[in-house]
Amino acid sequence: MKTKVFIFGAGMRYFFLLMIAAMMFHEQAYSQVEVTPWGNLTGIRKQGHLLSFETSLQFIKSDGAQILTTARERQRPIYKRSSNQQMVTTNLDSLYFEETVTDLGSTKAQVGVQLTAHADTSLIGAFFIVRLPVASINQSTLKLNDADKPVNIAALSSAAIKGLSGVKSNGFFYKSASIELNVKASEADSVFIRMDEQSSDILVYFTLRANQLKKGEVVQKSYQLEAKGPIDKTPVTLALNAAVQGRKFEGLGGNFRLQNPTTDPQVITYSLDHLRLAWSRVEMPWRYWQPEKDINPADPARANQLPSQVTQAMEMAQRLYKKGIPVILSAWSAPDWAIVGKPNLNPVNNVWGNPLNKGLMTDIYRSLARYISYLKDNYGVEAAYFSFNESDLGINIRMTAQEHADFIKGFGSYMAAKGLKTKLLLGDNSDANSWSFINTAMADEAARPYIGAISFHSWRGWETATLQKWADAATRLNVPLLVGEGSIDAAAWQYPGIFLEPAYALEEINLYTRLLAICQPASILQWQLTADYAPLAGGGIFGDNGHLRETQRFWNLRQLANTPKDLFALPIKSSYANVSCAALGDNSKGVYTIHVVNNGAERMATVTGLPAKLNKVQIYVTNEKDALKAVGSKKVSNGQLQVKLPARSFVTLTSE
Repeated sequence: MKTKVFIFGAGMRYFFLLMIAAMMFHEQAYSQVEVTPWGNLTGIRKQGHLLSFETSLQFIKSDGAQILTTARERQRPIYKRSSNQQMVTTNLDSLYFEETVTDLGSTKAQVGVQLTAHADTSLIGAFFIVRLPVASINQSTLKLNDADKPVNIAALSSAAIKGLSGVKSNGFFYKSASIELNVKASEADSVFIRMDEQSSDILVYFTLRANQLKKGEVVQKSYQLEAKGPIDKTPVTLALNAAVQGRKFEGLGGNFRLQNPTTDPQVITYSLDHLRLAWSRVEMPWRYWQPEKDINPADPARANQLPSQVTQAMEMAQRLYKKGIPVILSAWSAPDWAIVGKPNLNPVNNVWGNPLNKGLMTDIYRSLARYISYLKDNYGVEAAYFSFNESDLGINIRMTAQEHADFIKGFGSYMAAKGLKTKLLLGDNSDANSWSFINTAMADEAARPYIGAISFHSWRGWETATLQKWADAATRLNVPLLVGEGSIDAAAWQYPGIFLEPAYALEEINLYTRLLAICQPASILQWQLTADYAPLAGGGIFGDNGHLRETQRFWNLRQLANTPKDLFALPIKSSYANVSCAALGDNSKGVYTIHVVNNGAERMATVTGLPAKLNKVQIYVTNEKDALKAVGSKKVSNGQLQVKLPARSFVTLTSE
């Protein structure tokens, strides 16, 4: 047998290099390390499937009791991406960290950590921690590099690090039914292993520095991680019950609080031109409307001397109202005369905001009602609802549950007496967790006539049982439920690079899909459709001076906004936890839409229980590479259809 020799010319070499580059890109796209903006790795994806583990940085102070760990809304990190590197700068008290995560492809990543002490520090230790999920101790193995035998996982202690002894090692190998993880440090140092007392996860602590750090001292270490494991492509069944119609979903909404005069207008215009919006929320800049208690704000208004903050907010409301979009007014800050104490715009001892002055409630009602009346008489806008933004927390007006109920009764009756149709939002809470805040007003019969809708913000509290409490409240009062601010990370304005990450986009639309299914809201109002938290990039937004362009988040919103108007929530259940779904329909019209989020690898889905009158559906997909792509239609047979769910995708099925 003769050996064949291939000689590549210039053109062939170019083609060959292109093929290599394409394969490398394909590998990179299907093998991605996921990093939170506060620096924690959550795993490495392979073909969309998450090989799950978590890392964090931790500072245990010398008393062993004060433990600071990188986590959501705990620090003020700076996040950036450059090609295959993600960089996070953050601090835990006086210890400042620069973390660089490099995606090496083939499910490998390197984590570089630089620690700088900004003060002389005594400490138990600063650590790079790897958290390993343990589904079954019998199916899990952990072995330190160069160790003679595996760690006895069943015997691991949950005692604090202060009471444990470390072992010198440069890494470990962990194997379970779902993942194999190899971690190797740049140098051997003390490693501690303990069991998390709450989750029973294994925690492996790599020591960055122990005992003492001098001001200005710098420590640098790196860790290479490689993850392997089976790709879960489990088929999913989505079981629809079209016979039960729930509350009406009127459509996507948006927040339009003006904060960036240079970059807001382009985002607002583009959003209004390309999204069907059913609800809107704008600011009532009450603080600027009547800064002095005894000066009627109508006087400067008649002299065309209203502050620009007021006129611009009213013009924004007018613009929305003229497009047929109902308007919610929310006040963030009060004038000084209306509150107790000096304005508290930042937390003091973890307490935000200021309470209203109870001795001036009539003056407060009058001031607010004058704004609502002026907006109606001079701009033609009759506000549907009014609220104080996040008064459960105090951003920036703070109320107790009883004060909230009393305000609804007091201001509601005042507006009714003035002939104003505007009603109050019950809640408008900072997140879903503070659901008990609305209970007092719900139980007060005198407050009910003035409650127009219930509202919460979706920043936290995503557990099904928590969200169900809001759905139940709306059912009890028989009023609409609104997600007054929709998104997933209230601190993301500090690290806006995260808005461009596919993981952020998918987590956001996954939450919205769950909200539709569990809460059955009338609308989810995106925070925001301005340059703040913008779903667009470029145009000077967050320093990006490229051309104005859509992001994956925008296309997710547009796909959701394309839901036909005024459909009703229909029960639908997913057989697989990693696939979320929500169904909407109107049996009288024969119009149906099913939204599906596949959070993992590509898989097949079987939809059952489809109405007999439904013959065909059109399928749309948005993901990292496709933007509201029409991928074809599928015929329904015997109330069922099968559809391929691409990896890490938002998929919508809508009746033709």
